[in-house]
Amino acid sequence: MTVSIVQLLDARKVFRGRRGAPDHVAVDDVSFEMSSGETLGIVGESGSGKTTIARLVLSLARPTSGHVYVGGIDVGAASGAERKRLPRIVQAVFQDPFASLDPRMTIGASICQGAKRAFGAQAAQAALGDLLDHVGLPQRYRDLYPHELSGGQLQRVAIARALAMKPDVLVADEPVSALDVSMQGQVLNLLIDLRHEFSISCLFISHDLGIVQQFCERVLVMESGKVVEEGVPGDIFRSPSHPYTQSLIEAIPKVPA
Repeated sequence: MTVSIVQLLDARKVFRGRRGAPDHVAVDDVSFEMSSGETLGIVGESGSGKTTIARLVLSLARPTSGHVYVGGIDVGAASGAERKRLPRIVQAVFQDPFASLDPRMTIGASICQGAKRAFGAQAAQAALGDLLDHVGLPQRYRDLYPHELSGGQLQRVAIARALAMKPDVLVADEPVSALDVSMQGQVLNLLIDLRHEFSISCLFISHDLGIVQQFCERVLVMESGKVVEEGVPGDIFRSPSHPYTQSLIEAIPKVPA
């Protein structure tokens, strides 16, 4: 029997307008399930609602109506004890690794920060060496600071920090869009390897349908807060059914023959 690790049921998120401005419906009655171990892509242009979906799953925002379940916890109605459990279930890798790391903390301290609270300082430090190995960083990097690393290296640090919490779900929100092309491939390959090695479910957010095709088993296409198409990436590439999906595919750069 397939187990849903993430489930949205008629989830809606409305941001109230300020000073007379109209309300903004960022997510409009979206429903989907993500199975345990699955890699699900959400693709769409800026403003389509995909990042708001990520924030709902990460409990960084609560749905205005409907339900968001993560590991069986109703995020919008979670108790204090359940909210403390959520970081052990779901972790994130964001677009800008520079912004997601404290510049005053060493790389080792950043990786261990959350794990110390969850598992204790001794266990977190004991796992640090293996985590650096898993993401392909030398052990000496534990004593460096973020400004001493490249963007690709910092994204590996962010991945190690997420893995330190031993999550069931990884939300990767545009994790390679801030990197150059060579680093994009390396980080994507690392995520693919770690996904299999740690049996992690992955919710992969991107504006790039080409990257989603490489990485994901299933994809949702979002436009204006709604899911307009869903399916296997290869099928959607070959035969998109929605005009918006067709426009995304047409926007993919073509390599001259």
